[in-house]
Amino acid sequence: MADGFEDKLGYFQAITGIEDPDLCTDILSAHNWDLELAIASITSNAPSSSSAAAAAANPFPAAASSSAPTPAVVAGPAPGIAWRIVTLPFYVVSGAVGLGFWIAGGVLNRTIGILGYLASPRGAEGDRLIPVSASTAEAGDFVAAFERDYPADTRPRFAAEGFMDALLRAQREFKLMLVYLHSPEHPDVPAFCEGTLCSPPVVAFLTENFVVWGGSIRREEGFKMSNSLKASRFPFCAIVMATDNQRIALLHQIEGPKPPEEMLTLLQRVFEECAPSLITARIESEERRNNQRLREEQDAAYRAALEADQHLKPMQLVTNQARERRLKEEEDRLKREAEEAERKRKEEEEALARAAHEAAEKEAALTRRRQEKAMALGAEPDKGPNVTRVLVRFPTGERKERRFHCTTTISSLYDYVDSLGCLEAENYTLVSNFPRVTYGSEKHSLTLKEAGLHPQASLFVEIDS
Repeated sequence: MADGFEDKLGYFQAITGIEDPDLCTDILSAHNWDLELAIASITSNAPSSSSAAAAAANPFPAAASSSAPTPAVVAGPAPGIAWRIVTLPFYVVSGAVGLGFWIAGGVLNRTIGILGYLASPRGAEGDRLIPVSASTAEAGDFVAAFERDYPADTRPRFAAEGFMDALLRAQREFKLMLVYLHSPEHPDVPAFCEGTLCSPPVVAFLTENFVVWGGSIRREEGFKMSNSLKASRFPFCAIVMATDNQRIALLHQIEGPKPPEEMLTLLQRVFEECAPSLITARIESEERRNNQRLREEQDAAYRAALEADQHLKPMQLVTNQARERRLKEEEDRLKREAEEAERKRKEEEEALARAAHEAAEKEAALTRRRQEKAMALGAEPDKGPNVTRVLVRFPTGERKERRFHCTTTISSLYDYVDSLGCLEAENYTLVSNFPRVTYGSEKHSLTLKEAGLHPQASLFVEIDS
C-alpha cells in the first residue's frame, strides 16, 4: 500500500476507534479513499441531547490518551450551534522534538481536535461532517479577507485549504506548520498582522520553512481550532507538526502581541530544534524512493533483456556473449548508482552527527560560563546600610531579586543576569526607567553607589537588536 493510503488508514483508525485494519480498508475503498466521506458514513447518526450535554462537561476525556480514542460531543458557546469534535491524541514536547525521538523535557499527553462536525441549525439534515469543499472555501475566504484588510507588499502565504490538508502537505514537504487564529475584533490584532506577520524577515522565514494556515475564530474550523488549542489570548499562533504514527505534536504556542524580532527568534528557535528530525525524515523518504526506483529499473532491465533475447534468438542477430555483456553493464550501472546513493546518505548522517556534537559542546560551554559567573558573585550579603537591593525584570515578565554590596560594579550585575540562564539572547543591556538610564559597557566599571543604584534599584533587560 502506498504511503498516502497508509496515512489515511492510520487517521481513519485513530478517529473512528476501529482497530481491524481490513475492515477500515474495505470502508475506505468503498468511498474511493475519501477520508472525510468514509468518516461521515460511520459517524452520521447524531447523538441524543443528553449525551451532548454530558460530553460538553468533559470535552477532552481521559480515554483520549488510549490507543483507540472515542469521539466526544461538545456544546459550542454560541446559541443554536453544537460542535461534535473528533479528537486525536498528540504529544506536547519541550526542547527538541523529533519524529522518532524526544529530547529533554518529558512527554505530556494532551489532545487536539482535528476534524469537526457541524449540527445544522435548521435541524433537517442532522449532524454532518463539514465537507472538504466547505473547509477549503472557508480557508479561501480567510486568505481573501486577510489580503483585503492588510494590503502589504509582503504577507504570509496562507494555505487556501482545510487544516488537515495543510497539515498533510506540511508532512509531505517536511516542513513545520504555523497555525494563526484570527480574532477580528481584538484591538491587538491589526498591529500584530501589519507589523509582525507581514514583516519581510518573518514572511521570508515562514515561506522557506513553514506551511502557514490561518482561520478566523468567527468561522467553523477556526473556532474549533481555538477550542482544541485552548487559545486564551490573542493574537494566537501555534507551531505543530505531524508525526509518523498519525499523531500531531504541538511544539510551541505564541499568545499575545509580539514584535517581529521576538517572533522571528521564536520561529528560528523551534525550527532549529526540529531541523534534525525533518532532515532525517527527508533522508529516509528519499532513500525509500531511491530503493523503489532501483528495484523498478532492475525489473525493467530484466524484462527488457528477456524480450530482447526472445526477439533476437530466432534471428540469431547477437551472440550469448553480447547479451551477457549488456546485462553486466546494466547491473554495473545500477550498482554504481546504489553506491553513490549510499555514499550521499552516509555523508548526510555524518553532517547531522557533527552538528549535534557542536550544539552539545556549545551548550556545555554556556553552562560552564554560567556556573563560573555564579561562583564569582560569592554569597549574597545580609541586609545592611552598605547593601544594595537590585530587582531585575526580564522581557518574559519574570523577575529576579538579589542583594549586593554597594561597592559591587555594574559588570557584576551582568554576571548575575548571565548566571540565571533566563535569556536566550547573548547581547542585552540593563536599563532603568525612572529616570531612564542605560548601563552600557562604558559604565561597567562604576560601583552601584557611584551609578546611583544604592540603596535599591529596579532594572529592565533590553534585548539588543
